[in-house]
Amino acid sequence: MSNTYFMLTRIIFSFVLTISCSLNNLAMSQTKNADRLKDTVLADSDKNRYAVKVMKDGNLWMTDNLKLNTAGSYCFGDSVENCKKYGRLYTFEAAQNVCSRLGEGWRLPANVDWQKLTWAYAGEAIDTVAVRKMAFQSLKENGSAHFNAVLGGGRDLEGKYARLEAHGFYWSSTSTDDSNAWFANFAKGSQALYVQKDGEKGDAFAVRCVKNMGQSK
Repeated sequence: MSNTYFMLTRIIFSFVLTISCSLNNLAMSQTKNADRLKDTVLADSDKNRYAVKVMKDGNLWMTDNLKLNTAGSYCFGDSVENCKKYGRLYTFEAAQNVCSRLGEGWRLPANVDWQKLTWAYAGEAIDTVAVRKMAFQSLKENGSAHFNAVLGGGRDLEGKYARLEAHGFYWSSTSTDDSNAWFANFAKGSQALYVQKDGEKGDAFAVRCVKNMGQSK
């Protein structure tokens, strides 16, 4: 065969090898980026550190309760040890602004974010007892989703603490009216996750922050 044939064969082989390597590198890069987002540890200005994870709804969520100390936030029973275990409890007003202090793109989840998270881990986009129970089992502390929602109770407007290890109350950013807002309620008694609209804004609940995957900084 002619030298021209061998040279052409070598050029084609080299081109195919280059394309193959490029595709492999791209796939590895995408995998590493996804793993990086899943394994990221977020830090706040108080030097608290939080695990985060890309959940089945496609968003990046904190998988620890927020502990950032700010006006309008409390430790259950005024105990520092409870803050370490359950995070801080925030009034609705305090919760509205605290997530943005974690960096670009971080926000308090809306009620629709909590609803989509529920459906993602229940496998059905409907509101039924079975769906609420399945989501609770997946998203609770030590559940299969590794979301680790703890039952940190809450604080009312008069300063009374209640429901520790019975309910995990988590604010959404969505108001119902001037006095109330939506929140997620992990209820131990019924073993179900409810997204409810009657959280009194003066009460203090836990906070989880979320970030859209398109905002990866």
